[in-house]
Amino acid sequence: MKRFAATLLTFAAIGASLYATEAAPELNSQYHDSSKCKACHATIVNEWAGSYHAKSHYKHDEYLRQSMEYYARKTRKPINAVKVECAACHNPRVAVTKTDINYQIDVLMGLDEGSEVNAAVSDSALSEGVNCLVCHNVDSIKHDLPADKRGVHRIQWNPVGIMSGPIEDAKSPYHKTQYRDFFGKDPKQLCFVCHANDRSTENFVFANTQNEYKDTKKQCADCHMSPKKEGFASNLPIDNGKPKKRMVREHGFVGAHTNWLWQDALGIEAKKSGDSFIVTLTNENPHNIPTGFGARELILDVIYRSGSKVIETKSISMTQHYTDKRGKPTIPHLAASATEDMSVPARGTKTFKVPMVKGTGQVTFELHYRLVNDEIRSLLELKQPQWSEKKFINRTTIRL
Repeated sequence: MKRFAATLLTFAAIGASLYATEAAPELNSQYHDSSKCKACHATIVNEWAGSYHAKSHYKHDEYLRQSMEYYARKTRKPINAVKVECAACHNPRVAVTKTDINYQIDVLMGLDEGSEVNAAVSDSALSEGVNCLVCHNVDSIKHDLPADKRGVHRIQWNPVGIMSGPIEDAKSPYHKTQYRDFFGKDPKQLCFVCHANDRSTENFVFANTQNEYKDTKKQCADCHMSPKKEGFASNLPIDNGKPKKRMVREHGFVGAHTNWLWQDALGIEAKKSGDSFIVTLTNENPHNIPTGFGARELILDVIYRSGSKVIETKSISMTQHYTDKRGKPTIPHLAASATEDMSVPARGTKTFKVPMVKGTGQVTFELHYRLVNDEIRSLLELKQPQWSEKKFINRTTIRL
């Protein structure tokens, strides 16, 4: 024990801890949170407030919170060090972007109270997750960095008080404005700052929406925000005493949590072939389905009927399961390997063989989506019903 304590003190004596690199500029009270933006951009802020971007914080998202705590236990890192790691994408405005062994020693010895790290992750501005400033305070994207540099590590911030956006002639009496192509011409580049190349502690890539993307013309924003339509970016009376009409997008950032978005997201066809059925799923979207975080799941429910009577049902799970370097089940962020990718490829199809059941006169194939599969829900002890809810996608019926 004495030798261990001496080792800790030796590490601590190396020098003062340098916890931060490439942090966002410190926010002043004018831009501290979205309430300041709402005065001029009320419709947009209200749309954003109902999104999962707004919930991207330890306190507001059970899946994120339980994943962080699981990760901290398995890696034996302080929870605040894990929060800093995850903040690269979930809370990019964090004032600290890196922790080191010195901070971990401070935590172990009870010397971290009042530290720069603890203050940073406790900042009330972070409770809004991915808010207005996270996107609109970005000046440039560092495309020349290695693929594993994501989130805050891949962007250059504007000085406080300069906002970027898609409108070339935008003006505001409250802040400076500038047009950027990653809003106007190719906004998916801003999405891919975070939604790409998610790697585990074992350098295993478990999600890469950018790499899957098969359509250079269709933008992420076309589906997950909205197509451009006439509206108001600001309620300021700058056009002859009235708000100026613009071509704008909704800011609801709908996605995997949104039930209506799943309806007809995949096509489904089935045909009899000998003593089996061949089921084909078709994906016309520019990314795989499911995409994003690992352990999302497609479920094909097969219902066999004779007349009006259900004689048998089957459920086929299409998901991935992850194992650590010891071969034990784990979450994607700690995985060394995974089972076969069962997603339906972008602009592609996936085909399955489903057995016939004797006495069947009619078979219905129903396709659903689930945010988290059974294994991960169990590992993380997720309690909220949304994680196990089956979202309807499509169905087809064959009469024999």
